[in-house]
Amino acid sequence: MVGQSWANPEDWYDTNVVGVANLAKTLKDLPGLQRYVHVTTPEVYGSTNGWIKESFDFHPSTPYAVSRAAGDWHLKCIFEEFGLPVVFTRAANVYGPGQQLYRIVPRAILSALLGRRLPLEGGGLSTRSFMHIDDVARATQMIAENGRDGETYHISTDRLVTIRGLVEQICGLTGVPFESFVEVVGDRPGKDMAYQLDSSKIQHELGWNPEISLEDGLLDTLAWARVNLEELSKLPVTYSHKK
Repeated sequence: MVGQSWANPEDWYDTNVVGVANLAKTLKDLPGLQRYVHVTTPEVYGSTNGWIKESFDFHPSTPYAVSRAAGDWHLKCIFEEFGLPVVFTRAANVYGPGQQLYRIVPRAILSALLGRRLPLEGGGLSTRSFMHIDDVARATQMIAENGRDGETYHISTDRLVTIRGLVEQICGLTGVPFESFVEVVGDRPGKDMAYQLDSSKIQHELGWNPEISLEDGLLDTLAWARVNLEELSKLPVTYSHKK
């Protein structure tokens, strides 16, 4: 989780910098490696001002983002110096059935179904694009099979929604009044207000396009939550940090 990286930044650096460096050291000498897909994050860019194309122009604003940016740069160096067949993916906010319950979509759905209050950081004013996991998985496979080594590919739609607007949609699907459901709390430190990822590169090079609308994806996730509600209701919806 991004916010929690302020409390234990060394753990994120251990995983996303030291861990990635150790992985790259092994991969660069691995016989028969065809391609390594490095799933990274738009957090490395910081808050975007308009739609941006793929680049290594980073402005990270949290320890998590700094650690991911460092890992990306290290892999880029290994590619340029030793020819490691790595490709990078940076996807918009991913959601769908089976996601960890502390993420905004499953947490909001589960809270609505169980009559729980939902804490909404900063009033939900930040803007995001949401991608169903099936679209992301299909894009990742296409990149693994046909992407160009050393290149980065954005996986996103051109539809933006505020976190508040997303929660309002979930309220509409579950019949829960927004004002009685949401509790506005303070925003987390270093939170980026927007990620606008231009995904024309993967569309033009690999022929990928998102197929699942936000409305259909939310219905899919809601159906999963309803089928598994008894089991899900027993599980924690808050992030638990593990080293």
